[in-house]
Amino acid sequence: MLISIVIIIPFLKITGIEYQTFYEKTRFLNFMLGPSVVALGYVLYEQMEHIRGNVLSILTAVFVGSSVGIVSVILIAKLLRADKILLTSLATKSVNTPIAINIVENTGGIPELAVAFVVICGIFGGLAGPIILRKMKIKSKVAKGLAMGSAAHALGTSRAMEMGALEGAISGLAIGIMGIMTALLVPFVEKFLL
Repeated sequence: MLISIVIIIPFLKITGIEYQTFYEKTRFLNFMLGPSVVALGYVLYEQMEHIRGNVLSILTAVFVGSSVGIVSVILIAKLLRADKILLTSLATKSVNTPIAINIVENTGGIPELAVAFVVICGIFGGLAGPIILRKMKIKSKVAKGLAMGSAAHALGTSRAMEMGALEGAISGLAIGIMGIMTALLVPFVEKFLL
């Protein structure tokens, strides 16, 4: 992810290609991020016995994670005197790119800015997440998967898959649930906090 960013941005600058043109021409790649998350469904199916007994705790954890993630970033940004467009673009940092773009387009943020925040959040979560989980002595595979998928979406799920099949499956599930909850919560939170 970092390498592609380091290559693509200078390439666009050197060639003079507008970001909007690049975005329109690569829209199919962005679209394919959605089905790639759905592909995690097979891994999820294989781990169904671990999920059945944890449905309520999974939904609760992702709801709390989504709520805290949205509210905390908005409050911190407001303390730093960020404007409404920046706040709206920041609110979707913990969902995957297609969902973030869709939410931000419907709430008045800047999609390109939202994508940047999603990428930064994913990279940080993918790199720091396992270290934080280890330092906090989190042993539960379900909790590790929920944390990685909820906080760091696809990049977190990629790292969770390295931890194990159950962590990866739960992380993939967390991405989907996080997307739904964030799409429902952002307009509600914006109404009261912005």
